[in-house]
Amino acid sequence: MTIGLSHGGTTIYSSTAPSNRVLVGTREGVVAIERDAPGATWRVSHRAAIEKHISSIIKEPESGLLFAGAFKGGVLVSADEGKSWQARNHGMSQEDVYSLAVKNIDGRTHLFAGTEPAHLFVSEDLGANWRELANLRSVPSVANWSFPAPPHIGHVKHINFDPDNPNTIYASIEVGALLRSTDGGESWEEITGLYEDVHRLMIHPSNGNFLYAVTGRGLYASQERGAQWEQWTRREDDIGGYPDGLVFRPSDPKLMFMTAAHDAPGTWRKSHFAGARISRSQDGGRSWEILKNGLPDRLQASIEAFCLEEAGASTEIFAATTAGEVIYSNDLAARGRSPIFTKR
Repeated sequence: MTIGLSHGGTTIYSSTAPSNRVLVGTREGVVAIERDAPGATWRVSHRAAIEKHISSIIKEPESGLLFAGAFKGGVLVSADEGKSWQARNHGMSQEDVYSLAVKNIDGRTHLFAGTEPAHLFVSEDLGANWRELANLRSVPSVANWSFPAPPHIGHVKHINFDPDNPNTIYASIEVGALLRSTDGGESWEEITGLYEDVHRLMIHPSNGNFLYAVTGRGLYASQERGAQWEQWTRREDDIGGYPDGLVFRPSDPKLMFMTAAHDAPGTWRKSHFAGARISRSQDGGRSWEILKNGLPDRLQASIEAFCLEEAGASTEIFAATTAGEVIYSNDLAARGRSPIFTKR
């Protein structure tokens, strides 16, 4: 199996056997890293779409097609496991794609693409044609959506679905709001009670009422579908005040891993130091331990992509940094690893 390591694509995988091929979304296209078998040395096997800055990678399970979102590049599709890519943008009015997601809704495959400015598009024919779900922009807060860095425009950073009802869709707006639709994206409501800089919304796999919101001020949790929130981590916490990646093991969702920079990106641009850390929780996110175990304490670069794959008794975790490194663990982070790929 081939999995993707990207910021705005799939981040949790369940497989029958550990994957020996990972497609990494980078500023210079898609980089494929491979190994001959679990435990073997990783190597770069090929690069593709090198002129594109890739934000997101997903796989549509029925067709086997791979889709990638790109900044200034729209949506790309690959029918050969990522070796070549073609544009599929008919009907899209925005070209900066931040996030992609796929879901079977009412027996049909739906592809979703979130963009900057924050719009949401859907395709029901594997990307051949797209239409905008325009009511995403009808919520009261839309006039306040923004982003600290130029061009100061908010974007749809993450898309997720209720595990019990795929017509219920969540969209995370950076910076702006957490939005929910209960009719497949045709109408939307704002979920309040948490910090509006929403990076991603994760959902307990067997309890759609239990939500985890990763924000620019820490991790929030709700056991009431967002009616009430508790803030479980904060800006001043040692694990890092600016979390972004959050994954859990599908068979044991109490086992979670989270990435976080020391502070907000405005400080990185001045200090050139994100101070990123990876932390682990074994109680469903209520408490966290910082993972070192071979990793430098406080990585200089930010961790921009993070994913987990569970395959039987095996669980592997992959992280990619803005310095062009990919690091991984195949023992639930009990031991650290040297980078398996470093940009040269």
